[in-house]
Amino acid sequence: MSRALGMIEFKTVSTGVTAADAMVKTAAVELVEAQVVCPGKYIALITGDLSAVDAAVATAKARYGEQLIDSFVLGNPDEGIFPAIYGTTHIEKVSSLGVLETFDAASIIVAADVAAKTSEVELIELRVAKGMCGKSYVYLCGEVSAVDAAIARAKAAVAESGMYLDSTVIAHPDDQIIKSIL
Repeated sequence: MSRALGMIEFKTVSTGVTAADAMVKTAAVELVEAQVVCPGKYIALITGDLSAVDAAVATAKARYGEQLIDSFVLGNPDEGIFPAIYGTTHIEKVSSLGVLETFDAASIIVAADVAAKTSEVELIELRVAKGMCGKSYVYLCGEVSAVDAAIARAKAAVAESGMYLDSTVIAHPDDQIIKSIL
């Protein structure tokens, strides 16, 4: 049994709360985060064994699919995801900076996981729809070639669902930019 991460994102708060309740009642999962995000959408992030997370997300999708925006289940997510979500990462040096932006909350976590597993990069921040009118972004850093590869792979992963918005890689960003991000 492996640890997994799952998320649902709904158009309405009432459906989101109801779906989150159904998820935690369906299987032995832990509700990591459940909240309203801009513009009045609702997200719920769960963790647990892969089979439990998969069953919980499948239940929410099946019962409340008409209000579903997006969802995912990640088996063995990258360990840098939670520090990036909660702003607790500690970055010493930024050789190059990658930024990827999506139209929704769920796809940015998938993009960050893909990026972190593609090459040797560090996740700096994952902004999940808060204060972004429902959009989300990830900042990551590493050597230029690693960041290029990570952003390209993450972009391809979220473009499949139509949620990709924009991305960039900045080689050797100015110290003022780094200070504003860190």
